[in-house]
Amino acid sequence: QVQLVESGGGLVQPGGSLRLSCAASGRTFSSVGAAWFRQAPGKEREFVAAISSRGGNTYYADSAKGRFTISRDMGKNTVYLQMNSLKPEDTAAYYCAADARRGTLRTGPYDYWGQGTQVTVSS
Repeated sequence: QVQLVESGGGLVQPGGSLRLSCAASGRTFSSVGAAWFRQAPGKEREFVAAISSRGGNTYYADSAKGRFTISRDMGKNTVYLQMNSLKPEDTAAYYCAADARRGTLRTGPYDYWGQGTQVTVSS
């Protein structure tokens, strides 16, 4: 079992930055890939970024490339999403997910999900 808790969301102006954190508990977290997804009101949940179990491979949605960076700290059992140059269209609830062994890191399905953290980009 893996439990995920996101933090770091908030209100930021366009062009600003935020760093989201996903703290995990459970012995298997270090052996599985993890990802960030987001869901805006009235829209479907979409993939943002993913990282392999040891952090050697990362994947990004086109909307995130060049602006967002996913990373993980194995010692802290935490996955991060550094978001720079934020735009109003980045406004969404951001969810951390872990363990996509039944599928792929980009598409899942993921077995574990956090409760989400809200990111609002507005002036």
